Amino acid sequence: MKLKDDRKVELIFEAALKLVAKKGLSGITMGDISREAGIATGTLYVYFTGKDELINALFAASRANSVQVAFRGYELTTPFKLGFRTVWMNILRYKLQHFEEVVFLEQCYHSPYITEETREKARELAVPFFDLIERGQQEMLIKTADTGLLLTFMMGAINELVKQTHYSNETLSKKKIDLTFDLCWDALKA
Repeated sequence: MKLKDDRKVELIFEAALKLVAKKGLSGITMGDISREAGIATGTLYVYFTGKDELINALFAASRANSVQVAFRGYELTTPFKLGFRTVWMNILRYKLQHFEEVVFLEQCYHSPYITEETREKARELAVPFFDLIERGQQEMLIKTADTGLLLTFMMGAINELVKQTHYSNETLSKKKIDLTFDLCWDALKA
């Protein structure tokens, strides 16, 4: 039996992300992915039994990576607003630098391809975000509204800024970043 090569998995994931950004989840086939990755379709099936398995694996890996990056440099001992800004900026930078992944994740959230098991893993990965907002609520710095709703607002603001920046081909200025953060903070603060 042939051992799986981690580099091939990366190539497959990169190819899938690129194709989903161009054609959407339902518009791609295993043949499209193998051609884009530069591997034989049969080889692709060594790694994934089908498109559903590949999409779920890529979703889980992308979600785990985005959460890990979001909390880089965040410390519970840091004053809340500064820590919140660290996470907010990490999310913004990540989404700007990994736009194809952003498009992919957004499509997956609303897709029948994603299994309940994968969705449950995504919910578990989201716990640090809920903890962050709940910390702010406990410190009476964040509104005492539904945590999920507050996160939806925060992520939605970041997502729209990233899409606007990407599709306009403009460079995002520090002034615009600071203003967007301030608007988000002002909307969430108690």
